[in-house]
Formats: sequence, C-alpha cells, structure tokens
Amino acid sequence: MQNIHVVQVRTESDLIVAAKVEGNSLRLLSSSLFELALLAANEGRRLSEVVDTSITGETLDYDLTIEAGQLLAPITHPDPAHLLLTGTGLTHLGSAAPRDKMHGKADNESVDKAAITDTQRMFDWGVEGGKPTDGSVGVQPEWFYKGSGHTLRAPYQDIEMPAFALDGGEEAELAGVYIVNDQGKVFRIGYALSNEFSDHVTEKQNYL
Repeated sequence: MQNIHVVQVRTESDLIVAAKVEGNSLRLLSSSLFELALLAANEGRRLSEVVDTSITGETLDYDLTIEAGQLLAPITHPDPAHLLLTGTGLTHLGSAAPRDKMHGKADNESVDKAAITDTQRMFDWGVEGGKPTDGSVGVQPEWFYKGSGHTLRAPYQDIEMPAFALDGGEEAELAGVYIVNDQGKVFRIGYALSNEFSDHVTEKQNYL
C-alpha cells in the first residue's frame, strides 16, 4: 500500500485544491481532496492512484503557502453542514482507567466507592456487548460530537473561545478522515494531526 501526504490549499484564484507534498514543494492537483476521494470511493480505485493521475504542472513552496495563509484543513465539504467532527474517548481496553479518573470527582471531594462514572459504565457495556454476533445489534461506543465543517479550523488559523467558556485548552489528537460514497458506503481516506480545543473546566463539572 502506497502512503502519500496530501494537503489542501486555496489558490490565488480562490479555488480549493489538494496538493501532494514532496519535500518543501506542493504539487497541485486538479480538484479538492473531497472530490478526489469521492471519485476513488465511487469507482473502487485507490486514492493514491487518483492523486497521481490528477497532478497538474503547478507547484507551490510549502513554507510560503503557510505564510500566505493559503493552507487549509486536510479535507473540506462544499456544504460544511455535511462534514461532521466526531470521536470517541475510549479506543482500547487500557484507555478506560485514565478517562474514568479524569471524569471522576476531584481528589478533595468525597467519592462513593460504589458509584461509577458514566465513562466506566459505557465502557463496561462495550466490553459486554461491543462485539455482537451476526444478526444482533451491538452496543454503541462512547461518542461525542464537536461540530460541523463550520467548526473546523485550518492549520495556523485562529481559534475563537466564546465569552461563556470557563477554560480553553488544546488536546493533540490523531484524527481519522472518512468519506461516504454515493452508495452509502464508508471509506477511510487517511489520518491527520488535529487539535481538539476544549473547555476542561466545564468538562470536569459535566463532560456530557
């Protein structure tokens, strides 16, 4: 399997196109990553193949593109409402304990040893029913919704903290990028480094 590094940029003519990263050069492609990925998913082709056949003759300097504010989020949608920013806090068996502790009471508060947090409760449900047999419905994972494409910010773009927020903190994440093709099938495009900007004070009070 061929791994490729692709970003998105806004050209001087105000077009959103993908670009293949080669060192400090960006080789511009003919369309946005969404359009190229949808084409690959609809036709059953590898994204790397579609990328290689979509390379134009135009290149940009990576550093200058960043300085000019032309670097965009890895993927965007023509209608931002159809791009969902979601995730789960529990990804493997070892992730339950620290997350349960994070969502529990502070050290100086009395804790009912018999009580468990919602995080641990949902995790236990997943252990018991997260791998259903054929024909049965499994338990959904702990799931959160961060917003739509309107919430998404590009690298180096300012992040606004609303006036009612009690805190603003960064969380480095590895985000999976997926697309749904015209037949309703889900395909993973790849991964991207991301920043889950959160209000940890409010989350400590009630993370739901």
